Amino acid sequence: MRINWKKTIIVTLDLVLGAYIVMAFAAFDKPNVVQQVCTEVNINIKDEATNGFITPTEIKSRLEKNKLYPLSKLMSLVNTRTIEETLEQSPFVKQAECYKTEDGHVTISLTQRLPTLRIKAVNGDDYYIDDNHSIMPNSHYTSDLVIATGSINRWYAKNYVSYLAEEIMNSDFWRHQIVQINVLPDHGIELVPRVGNHIVYIGQLPETKYTAQRKQLINNYVSKKLDRLGKFYKYGLSEAGWNKYSYINIEFDNQIICKKRN
Repeated sequence: MRINWKKTIIVTLDLVLGAYIVMAFAAFDKPNVVQQVCTEVNINIKDEATNGFITPTEIKSRLEKNKLYPLSKLMSLVNTRTIEETLEQSPFVKQAECYKTEDGHVTISLTQRLPTLRIKAVNGDDYYIDDNHSIMPNSHYTSDLVIATGSINRWYAKNYVSYLAEEIMNSDFWRHQIVQINVLPDHGIELVPRVGNHIVYIGQLPETKYTAQRKQLINNYVSKKLDRLGKFYKYGLSEAGWNKYSYINIEFDNQIICKKRN
């Protein structure tokens, strides 16, 4: 059987030419990715209404200051990783995510750090503790948080007071009832309630050098004290009156010491 090489070559050339034409039309219809510029920037801040530490305007200003704001820049020059790393340097940002789309848009999504306690110490310190027991700087944040005052250095705030506040915030009742924690010079703890014109003393928090055990020890101690206080509220103050006592001491397990109001 003889192969018609001339015919075979013509058919092959026709196929190659056809493929080239298809690719040419596709390239003509597709925008030039290399020359494409960013036409829109979307900044999404999760829990913006709840946390309220940062705004899209502040994020834009931060990126502009670092010459990273992508609008009108070539998409090929927009470095999403650098944008993420820059935003995560903010003390109010927990996580940043940035990505590009084929239509020339850049989306930036942020998760804010969640404050659980405000510290206003006698030494003049004024800052927040977040849900990871880390320090956050003071800001315009106005949410209703428990405030800790008194003899509090930053180490004690992170390693002890923050766990106390965490246990209070875990209860719907105590989160609304306790408005202030006061730390005495010997680290004794006073609680100031919202309802009732009195102060509650719960004693000193259990201390340990072992970080893994510290949270459990404090949580157990505080939970036990608040449970006793709750029962005293229910069966004691409900009968005697919420304003009868000025100071309630529940430090000891077998007794509650109350000081009457003059």
